[in-house]
Amino acid sequence: MTSNPSNSPNDDEAPKDPLAELLAKLMGGQAGAGVDPAELAKAAGLPNDPNLLAQMFQQVQAMMSASSEGPVNWQLAHENARRVAASSADPSVTASQSREVDEALRLADLWLDPVTDLPSAGLIGRAWSRAEWVEETLGTWKRLTEPVANSVAFALSSALTEQMPEEMKAMMGSAASMLQNMGGALFGMQLGQAIGALAGEVVSSTDIGIPLADLQMALLPANVAKFGEGLDLPEQEVRLFLAVREAAHARLFVHVPWLRGYLLGTIESYARGIHIDMSRIEDLARDLDPSNPEGIQAALSEGVFMPQRTPEQDAALAKLETALALVEGWVDELTAAATANLPSSAALRETVRRRRATGGPAEHAFASLVGLELRPRRLRDAAALWAHLLQDRGISGRDALWQHPDLLPTPEDLDDPAGFGKRRELLDASDSEVDAALQKLLSGDFDQKPGDTEPGRSEDSGSEDGGHDDGGRNPGDGGTSPEA
Repeated sequence: MTSNPSNSPNDDEAPKDPLAELLAKLMGGQAGAGVDPAELAKAAGLPNDPNLLAQMFQQVQAMMSASSEGPVNWQLAHENARRVAASSADPSVTASQSREVDEALRLADLWLDPVTDLPSAGLIGRAWSRAEWVEETLGTWKRLTEPVANSVAFALSSALTEQMPEEMKAMMGSAASMLQNMGGALFGMQLGQAIGALAGEVVSSTDIGIPLADLQMALLPANVAKFGEGLDLPEQEVRLFLAVREAAHARLFVHVPWLRGYLLGTIESYARGIHIDMSRIEDLARDLDPSNPEGIQAALSEGVFMPQRTPEQDAALAKLETALALVEGWVDELTAAATANLPSSAALRETVRRRRATGGPAEHAFASLVGLELRPRRLRDAAALWAHLLQDRGISGRDALWQHPDLLPTPEDLDDPAGFGKRRELLDASDSEVDAALQKLLSGDFDQKPGDTEPGRSEDSGSEDGGHDDGGRNPGDGGTSPEA
């Protein structure tokens, strides 16, 4: 009897492994051949849409075959981000919209001049589509997510290999590199999905509090209009208010050159500390029911790969949350002052505050993917602190705190804005004492008091051997004076 290696001895009674069949068809270029679209859609938690399934097959084939320079396939991340951003209406920016954005940002700069010492950023205001936002910010997203992306890609490829049955491992043979690509491709596709979704929510280049596009000042007209829906406010006022926020961010990041690196570096420090919980990946692969797509989606959306934070990560996160709150609080205060004559200013300010505090769906998806939320939890506390500093120190004194990271307020200052001045006086006094002591040490007279001489020397002796003037008598004479 001739045996067929692809079938088990009881082939007529036992069904083939559906995953093995699907992989064989995908790897053999038979994308979709012999696969029931309805069953596949049900297993994947997708609608029974032939076009969508065709796109999915193309992505999986690309994931299997694509190679990348590193552990993460950034080309797939880019393509997926563009695809998701374009999945909803994303019309090209019109000449009229470009003109409106440019005029709003120019006027915003004029309104900011009286309320801050930081001069205009001198940037040309731009109007972006969602796809353009993806293009302009993807490089920064790559920088921020690469540490955790590398970890996730390695963990996924390892889990795929370990969870595969032994007979399938033998079948894969020389295709091991394909499995290595799969981990990076899976994360790249997920990251692209999150970035593309964010493109549908953000209203400007600095909407999430960090400068994703270096030295850029831009609004997204489609998202500005979406932001204003339901507010029952003139679109021009909404656009102008958001333009003032964008222009304030631009002034801060252009004229405080250390700030962008400080924020991005803190995020990178946090991301480098993330390690993937392999036991949770194994539990997920073992316990999930393929017939329950809702359970699979829920597990992935909850960030199943992320373990508990380390103490170093907690410190980096606290530093980041304080910095984000200070940036957003300063911008919030300046925007309120600059738009005081705008009828809808108070309502728009509260809307932005609530939006930044809660975050949108895309922000939550991104946070689950990389284990980090970019929300200023203490925005209101920071705004109250900047308002107090304005009263206490004036515009120049308030804005001077951005000169160096060591001058920035601390979490303790956010807790007690009124005590900031006293604490800073004590700190300045302590620093002055340290500087004075260091100067004494460097000059060689740290232990001397006024009028003291060097150790071992009398005030009027030129001797270097510890001798003293005894009226011409020898030390052996008992050291008595003639009058003794």
